[in-house]
Amino acid sequence: MESILVFYLILFFVAFLYASVGHGGASGYLALMAIYGIAPEVMKPTALLLNLFVSLTSFVQFYRGGHFKWKLFVPLAIASVPFAFLGGLITIDASIYKKILGLLLLIPIVRFLFFPNIPVSELKKSNNILSLIIGGTIGFLSGMIGIGGGIILSPILLLLKWTDQKQTAAISALFIFVNSLSGLAGQLTKGIHFSPDMLAYVGIAFTGGICGAKSNIFDAWIKSSRVAVRCGLSAIAMMSRLND
Repeated sequence: MESILVFYLILFFVAFLYASVGHGGASGYLALMAIYGIAPEVMKPTALLLNLFVSLTSFVQFYRGGHFKWKLFVPLAIASVPFAFLGGLITIDASIYKKILGLLLLIPIVRFLFFPNIPVSELKKSNNILSLIIGGTIGFLSGMIGIGGGIILSPILLLLKWTDQKQTAAISALFIFVNSLSGLAGQLTKGIHFSPDMLAYVGIAFTGGICGAKSNIFDAWIKSSRVAVRCGLSAIAMMSRLND
C-alpha cells in the first residue's frame, strides 16, 4: 500500500514538472514504471495515454499566452505523425528498449549542461526541409519507444534558434500530443495492455499536468533545468535496471 502511494506521488510531480515546460512526461512515466518493474508492453501505451492528457493541458496554457507558431509546427507534425504510427508498430527487445530510452533521457542533460543560455533575441528562420527530417526522425523514435518526443524536439529547436523558451514549450506540447495519439494508434493495431489502475494513473497525471501548466512558481530556465536533472536521474535508474 505504501509503495503504490509513493508511486502515485511521484507520478503527480512528474506530470507537474513536465507540464510546466510544455512536455507530456512520457519519459518520466516510463522511468517510473521501469523502476516499479512494470512490463514494457504495458509501459508504452500507458505512457502515451498519460501524455495525451498532460500535453494537452500544457498546450492550452501556452497557446492562450500567444506563444504557438503554426508555421513551424505544421512541417514537423506532417512528418512525425505517420512515422510515429510506424514506430508504434515495432516491438523491440526489452533490454534494447531500456538502453534506447536511457540514451534519449540524456539529451536534455547535454542541452542544459553545455548550452544553458541560448539568446532568444537572435531567432533564425526555420527550414521546412530540415523540419520534415527532424519531425520524421523524432516521430519514429517516439512511436517505437512510447514517448511524445518533446525531450528531443525542445533542445533541437532551441539550439537551432528557431524558437524561444515559451514558443518551444507551446510547439513541443502539441507535437507530443499528436505523436502520442499516432503512436498509440499504431500500437492498437497489435493489441495493447493497460494496468488495472489506469484510471487512477490518468486522474493523478491529469491533475498534476493542470497544476504544472498553470504554475508560475519558477523561472522558465530553472523549471527546465529541474526537469533536465530529473531526466538524468531517470536515465541512471533505467540503466541500472538492465542488470536486474
